[in-house]
Amino acid sequence: MNIFRSVRAVAGAEGDGDGTGSIDWAAVADAAKNATDPGPLDLTAEERDGYAADVRDARRRLREVGEVEFEVPATIEVQNRHHWIDANIRTFERVMRPVEMRGQVPLPGLTRVVNTGTMAFMLSFLGKNVLGQYDPLLLAEPPIEGEEAEHGLYFVHPNIVRVADMLDVDYPRFRRWIAFHEVSHAAEFGAAPWLSDHLERRMEDGLEGLAEGQFDRDAFKDLDTAMTAVEGYAELLMDRAFDDDYEDLREKLDEKRKSGGPVGTLVRRLLGLGLKRRQYERGAAFFEAVADERGVAAASAVWDGPENLPTDEELDNPWMWISRVDP
Repeated sequence: MNIFRSVRAVAGAEGDGDGTGSIDWAAVADAAKNATDPGPLDLTAEERDGYAADVRDARRRLREVGEVEFEVPATIEVQNRHHWIDANIRTFERVMRPVEMRGQVPLPGLTRVVNTGTMAFMLSFLGKNVLGQYDPLLLAEPPIEGEEAEHGLYFVHPNIVRVADMLDVDYPRFRRWIAFHEVSHAAEFGAAPWLSDHLERRMEDGLEGLAEGQFDRDAFKDLDTAMTAVEGYAELLMDRAFDDDYEDLREKLDEKRKSGGPVGTLVRRLLGLGLKRRQYERGAAFFEAVADERGVAAASAVWDGPENLPTDEELDNPWMWISRVDP
């Protein structure tokens, strides 16, 4: 980790070839990685087999419990923190491209430095804390004809080991729990081929408005509602499918998040991680109510089509959704 190099990378941020880009993505990657210890990735054969078995068993259990058909992504990577930063640079660059291409950039030199520093700080913070990730490749370039988009499934090994040690929980059991959560997201997108397109359209609407200096409240509200369903269903499916006790894992992880100190708490609020937690809790309460009343398979009907997504009002009144979708 080299903070001086990180600061130097941000200070020297440049734009695209014509000097107009509002974020220097090469400098973001350089600064974020210089501010982040990559962490060890010296996996034993037992650990490699463990990750593979966790993913394989999660797929089998989630199929059985949710009564959904899906495949895990072809790309499954056990990463260090720098690997995760590199993978997500590509994601954020895709997401921000509409704003960069169409947005008006006052004081372009200063704007590039500020934006580059902000993105580098965000990716460095997340790179030190993310445990696993399912990447549905939103806003990615269409695959070549005859090929399928290769969604990704990532596990940040140094963070999983560190957090298991901090929480004083069994590392293989904790690793397995994380695998079940991320494979739950793969189950959603695999069971709902339309979901990526649906989220992309709402993201594009919202980003287009931002690029024009406007805030499309409806687009972002729809996106929040859809993501609440995504996060909530994953929580339900993971909890019902996980083949071991997990309450202590959840309680200890929640306690860790709450006790992150004033700086960590502020950063999490700025990055919207509090919103993500609200999505988990609100979505999980909705799907727990549906599953308790009609079963997990009935809850899985949410992925039959975009018309089955709960509305914002239905998220707080599951019976409205049940009577509309499964009368």
